[in-house]
Amino acid sequence: MNLVRQIKRRSFVVLLFLTLVWSGLAARLWWIQLGAPHNFSKHHIDLVKNAVKQRQQSIMLNSGRGDILDQKGRSFTGKEEQALIIFPLARGSLEGTDMLDKVAQIVQQPAAEISRIVHEGKTPMMLRDQQGNIIPLSDEQAERINALQIPGIVALEVTERYRSDEVAKHVVGFVNQNPQLVQSVYQQELEAGKMSLDSLVGASGLEHSFDRFLQGVQPSILSYYVDGQGNPLRGLDIRLTEQTNQFYPLSLITTLDKDIQRSMEDVADQAQLNEGAIVVLDATTGDVLSMVSRPNFDPNHVNLAEGAWQNHAVKQLAPGSVFKTIVAAAALAEGVVSPGEHFLCEGEYGKYGFSCWKKGGHGSITIDEAFAESCNVVFAQIANRLGADKIEEYAKRLGLGTQVGHLTAQFYKLENFRQIDGEEKGEIFAPQTSRTDEGVLIQTAIGQRDVRVTPLQAANMMVTILRGGQPGQVRLVSDIAYRNGMNFYHFSPQMLPQEGIDTATSLKLKKMLREVVTEGTGSYLQQAAWPVAGKSGTAEVEQNGVARNHHWFVGYAPEDHPKYAIAVVAENQPVSAVNRGPELFARVIDALAALSDKSPSPRSANP
Repeated sequence: MNLVRQIKRRSFVVLLFLTLVWSGLAARLWWIQLGAPHNFSKHHIDLVKNAVKQRQQSIMLNSGRGDILDQKGRSFTGKEEQALIIFPLARGSLEGTDMLDKVAQIVQQPAAEISRIVHEGKTPMMLRDQQGNIIPLSDEQAERINALQIPGIVALEVTERYRSDEVAKHVVGFVNQNPQLVQSVYQQELEAGKMSLDSLVGASGLEHSFDRFLQGVQPSILSYYVDGQGNPLRGLDIRLTEQTNQFYPLSLITTLDKDIQRSMEDVADQAQLNEGAIVVLDATTGDVLSMVSRPNFDPNHVNLAEGAWQNHAVKQLAPGSVFKTIVAAAALAEGVVSPGEHFLCEGEYGKYGFSCWKKGGHGSITIDEAFAESCNVVFAQIANRLGADKIEEYAKRLGLGTQVGHLTAQFYKLENFRQIDGEEKGEIFAPQTSRTDEGVLIQTAIGQRDVRVTPLQAANMMVTILRGGQPGQVRLVSDIAYRNGMNFYHFSPQMLPQEGIDTATSLKLKKMLREVVTEGTGSYLQQAAWPVAGKSGTAEVEQNGVARNHHWFVGYAPEDHPKYAIAVVAENQPVSAVNRGPELFARVIDALAALSDKSPSPRSANP
C-alpha cells in the first residue's frame, strides 16, 4: 500500500477517533455536572484540557483550481512533482536522533538547512532552492524518505500553482482573498458551504476573467497532529483531505504557444526591456501566440500599489507614427490623394510650432515616400483633407478604439464576457476635444494628442491588413475542458461588427509597410532573419513631469508568407535615445526564426 493510500486510511481513522473522543468527553462532562466523585471529575477535566492542547499544522498540496494550458496542453499553472514536506510542529520528537542527517543525505541537500526549517520554522514548509522553487524528488528518493517513517517529515506529490521560473505571468494573473467579491458573486456557494469569505478568487488575468470556471473543487490539505507535549498522535498523526471528481476542475486551453512565450520573455530580458510589451499574433487567425509585459512580477507576492502585475500589452499608449497607418488607409480609400501626387515638406507646418523630425524637411515627396520616411508635415496636410471624423472612422475600421479581446455575448449567462482581463479601449479623440481645431487634427495625424492604442490592438491591425481589410476579434482561450478531457465549451473565431477597409487599400498598405523597411525608418530590420514589413513610431509623453518617448514598431513576418503579426513597445525611454522599436522587433524576428529552424538565435544579448 503506497503512502497516499495509507494517509487516506489514517485520515478516516482520525475522523472516527476524534468523533468518539469528543462524544465520550461530552458524556463524561455531563456526568461530572450531575455530581460525579471529586477525584474522577479532576482526572477527566485534565483529559479534556489535554485534548484541547492537541495542536495541528496544515499545508496545501494542490489549490484545487483548474489548470491554464497552452495550445499543446502544457501547463502555465504548475506541474505535479514529489516534494519534501516538513512540519516544524514535530521538532520535539526528533531531538537526539540522526533522522535529519539521513534525510539530508537522501535529498542531497545541506543538513543545516533542513535542521533550520525544523527548528526555526513557524509553519509547514517544502524544501526549496534559492530561487524559491520546490526541489523535486525522484520516486526513489520519495520512497526512501517515507520508509524512514520520521514524524512530521514526508515526501508527497504537490502542485504549486505559481513557479518563479514560469512564463506568461501577466496573462495568467494571480489569486487573492477578496471577501467583498465572494459575497457579491458567490453568494450561493457561500450559503452551501462550498466557499468561505477567505476563499481565494481570481484577481487579474485569466484567473480573474475565468474565475467561475477555474474555482473547481476544494484544495488538497495535508495536516499533522501532535499532543500537548509535542509528540505525534501515534497512528493519528497525519491526515490528507482531498476531493476527487471526474469532471472538475475545468481547465482553460489557451491559444498561447509556450515555446514562443518563453522565447519572447527571453528576448525582453536580454534586451533589458524594463517597461513595455511584446505581442505576437497568428497572422492568419489573430490568435494570441505570445503576450509579454514588463516589468515582471511574482504572483505569490503581489504588491498591488506598485502595479507591476498590470498587463502592459493591453494598456493604452500614445502610438506616435504607428498611427500614420490609419491616416494612409483613409487617404487611399477615400481618394483624397491622387496617384503620384507630390507634397512639399520644408520642415515646418502652420502656426502651431509643428515640425517634421527631419530638419529642413523632406522636400518634394509622395505619400508612399512620406510613409516610409515618416514625414510629419505630409501627414498633417493629408489629415486636413480628411477631417477628424474620417480619421476616427478608419481607426475603427482597422480595429482601434475598441476592445478586441474575444467577446461572446451571453456566454454562460455573462453579458459582454471578455477573455482578456484589463484590456483598455483606447481612443482617437477625447470627448471634450474640439474636432475642428487644426492644431488638434495635425497632432492626431501623427499619433499624438489624445490618440491611445494598445499593443494588442496594434498587432491586430496588422492581421486586419493581411486578412484583406476585415477586422476580427482576438482569441486568447480556444476551449474550456472537463478534467477527463471532454470539451465543455469552444470559442470560435469571430469578426468585429464594424465594416473594414477594401482589399485594394489593404494591398497598397502592405506595399507601403514593406517600403518602411527597404527604404525608410525601419531599415535596421533589413538584417533580421526574415524579411519584414511594418511601421515605426516614437510617441512624445511625460512621466512624472519628465519628457519621455515610447518606442514602437508594429509589423509582420516573413513579409512574403506572413506567419506572425507583431507589436513591440519600449515605454518611457529617454528623449535622447534612438528608437529601440526596430532593434527590439529584430530580436523578436530572430528568435521566431530560430524556433522555426530549431537553432539558436544569432543576435547577441547586448542591446
